[in-house]
Amino acid sequence: MKVIFLADVKGKGKKGEVKNVADGYAHNFLLKNNLAKEATSASISELNGKIKADEKKEEEILQEAKKIKEFLEKDENAIEIKTKAAEDGRLFGSVTTKQIAAAAQKQLNIKLDKRKIELPVPIRSLTSMKIDVKIHPEVVATITVRVLPEN
Repeated sequence: MKVIFLADVKGKGKKGEVKNVADGYAHNFLLKNNLAKEATSASISELNGKIKADEKKEEEILQEAKKIKEFLEKDENAIEIKTKAAEDGRLFGSVTTKQIAAAAQKQLNIKLDKRKIELPVPIRSLTSMKIDVKIHPEVVATITVRVLPEN
């Protein structure tokens, strides 16, 4: 019997796949537990329509991520963080990804995930540096972070 999987079934198929399975297995387990539905021409065309809609939505998300990347990489959109520092320029502590994300939200009104901000080395001095941020699995923006002394 040909079925369309509605959920991942270990060893049998992934969500959205169309596969041939034994009739008894399909009737007694997959259909009964709503893990699959029978693959008719109508349900297959419905699945294809859903796949196309998902691809279109993914493309829109990718385009939005590219726009955010362009906005973040402009020099006038540098993120400024004011913190306590010694007279020689060393910070008391370090600037964290959480502080960078909070500053981006406050100054640019863009929400960044602190786990997606890649700090190669901790920021422990008054400086200006470029940092990579993953906005989307395919889009990485380079933002400028300026650490200034708190007056």
